[in-house]
This record gives sequence, structure tokens and C-alpha cells, in this order.
Amino acid sequence: MKIAVCVKQVVTREWQLRVNDQKTWIRDQDASFELNEPDAYALEEALRLKEKHGGEVVVCCAGPARAAQVIREALARGADRAVHVESDALANADANAVADALAAAIKDEGVDLVLTGLQSDDQGFGQVGVILAEKLGMPHATIIMEVQKTDAGLRVKRELEGGWFQWVGLPMPALLTIQSGINQLRYATLKGIMAAKKKEIKKDAPAAAAPGQRIASIYFPEKGKKTQMLSGSAADAAKELVKRLREEARAL
Repeated sequence: MKIAVCVKQVVTREWQLRVNDQKTWIRDQDASFELNEPDAYALEEALRLKEKHGGEVVVCCAGPARAAQVIREALARGADRAVHVESDALANADANAVADALAAAIKDEGVDLVLTGLQSDDQGFGQVGVILAEKLGMPHATIIMEVQKTDAGLRVKRELEGGWFQWVGLPMPALLTIQSGINQLRYATLKGIMAAKKKEIKKDAPAAAAPGQRIASIYFPEKGKKTQMLSGSAADAAKELVKRLREEARAL
């Protein structure tokens, strides 16, 4: 089984976020970075499937040169080789642009399965995986909690709302977006770190594509006291509350 795993480099959760001068993204020149956590679970699931059924795990990453950090980490954990679609513009690109870059890297690999994390820790679109599946012409399933290989293809367990789950069968090749917590993550060993230095990282240049959307402005939520007290009887206060929820908050 040949498996492609899409990974992303994100700012570490402990880093103090700062907005850049243009107010269009965070100031990441002095930030520390790490492997996107949902992608780490996707990588671990790929490694477990390889250990059980044999094959190859190929890591695919679309991002700037600094993303080589997480690619090496993925190789140290056990991936066989990597493809890096390198461009500074992909650092904060939208889901469609990232999916375009990844699709170009994966389409000629002839993979049986593509795994992505459910979403990224920075932008959190949750859309790269499903858009990528469309661009690759593959069936897909999202929020996966368990993966079983069958004679007919795959049987996967999806997490639904309210504590419910759904089992779905898919033919291969297919794409799955993996939910965090599906497995127990492994860490890179010293032997794995040394071996990663000799593993192949293929560099690809992304095709020039206009972004489908752009971030106009980002800012930290403004703090303020806007508490309003409703006077009168309980019935009158309840009536006024419902009115404000409907007309001002538009929550009803």
C-alpha cells in the first residue's frame, strides 16, 4: 500500500502571537514552529497501516523553505521519503491554493491512499483534504477515527455529532481526513533522526495560481464591558430579553 500523508508547519501553541504591520497575518519572523497536530495523527495512522500491510509512506508538504523542519521530523518518525512544494506564498495561502499545490505533487505518485489531518491549527479551514480529494478525483471521508483495509478497499469509522459514529466503505484510491486522538503518537528515535538525514526530499515548484480568497484583516478580540441590566418583573425582563436576542443579537 502506497500512502501519501499531507503535513503542514504551524506556529507552536505556546508562542505569543503578534500581528504583522499589514494586519494580514501573524508576525512569524521570530516565531517557533511545529508539526500540525492533526497531521501528526494522520502520519501515525499511515505508519501503522504500512507496518500492518506493507508499502511506502510519502510525506507531502506545501509551504516555505522553513517547512523542511517538519518534513525531517516526519521522516525521522518513519516516513520513507518526502515531496516539498516550496513557496513563501504557501505560508498563509487559502485551502484551494494549498490543495492545488499538493494535488500537483501527489497526482503522479500513483498512491492507494491519501491521509490529511482534519484541519490545521492556524487557519482551521478543514477544507484542504476535501478539496484535494476533488482535484485528485478520489472518493473521500472525513473525521476518521478508525481505518480498516478490506478486500474491497477500506472500511472507516467517522465521528458524527452527539457521540454518534458512522461506518463507511470506500474503494481505493481514496482520501481520508484524520481526527486527532485516533491513535497514540510515536516520537522520533535517535536512529530515526539519523536515518532521516539520508532520506529523499524532492523539491517541486508550485504552479502559479491566483488565490481564491485573501485575508483582509486580522486582529485580537477587543475587550469591553457591555453588560446591560433588564429591569422590571421577571415576565417583563424575559420578554425584553427575547426581543433583544431576536432583533439585536439575531440569535433567535
